[in-house]
Amino acid sequence: MKIAGLDVGSRAIKLVVLQKGECILKKEVATGFDYVQEVQTLLEEIQPHKTLVTGYGRHLLAQHMGFEHVTEIKAHAKGVHNLFAEVRTILDIGGQDTKAISLNPNGRVHSFVMNDRCAAGTGRFLEAMATSLGCSIIELNALALRGSNDFSINSTCTVFAETEVISLKAQGANPADVARAIFKSIAQRAASLLNRLSINPPLCFCGGVARNKALVQELKAMLHMPVLVPEQPEFTGALGAALLASMT
Repeated sequence: MKIAGLDVGSRAIKLVVLQKGECILKKEVATGFDYVQEVQTLLEEIQPHKTLVTGYGRHLLAQHMGFEHVTEIKAHAKGVHNLFAEVRTILDIGGQDTKAISLNPNGRVHSFVMNDRCAAGTGRFLEAMATSLGCSIIELNALALRGSNDFSINSTCTVFAETEVISLKAQGANPADVARAIFKSIAQRAASLLNRLSINPPLCFCGGVARNKALVQELKAMLHMPVLVPEQPEFTGALGAALLASMT
């Protein structure tokens, strides 16, 4: 019996399929305009016995496909607790929002805060910053790992931050130093959000943005605590949805 968990985000749709409690499939596709059709295509070959959906598009899928749905907060908590039972704090940075979640020792959500009104510090922000430096996000991360701590990006607005980057370029700044400043600014925003909770180590950093080692380094230095990153951090929500579906 196959159980599917879907995380329908603003930038990507993630699918995790469990069978007898074991993960047998992980798949990710870009979120297009018609993500109901995209989900139908994803599932047509799998034919899961049950599907639980979370993420940005969960309500539309519940309406059009009859799926049960769960909040991203609950899904990420379940997915992270399955991977790292010792984790008490979660940072999830997605395509267009950031979440900080505090867990009880049993893995249940104790409290959470979100920044979902501005794309600053999210995957969309990283895309804009990379474009302003004329590179990909992968290249931006590689640059930042070689950069020095000479500059700061002070604006909390994506548009104004992009203007700062362009200005630094015009002044002849080293692209690697600018790249590091970009990741430092994201870490500062994340730390500010986390500080609204009672942070207990260790911290789990998940979401696609967690693939950037430069950001992980900045967070460790800023928070002075261990930062655990799943092997595939973008699938945490979908995994949690699949695990929750298998329990009912």
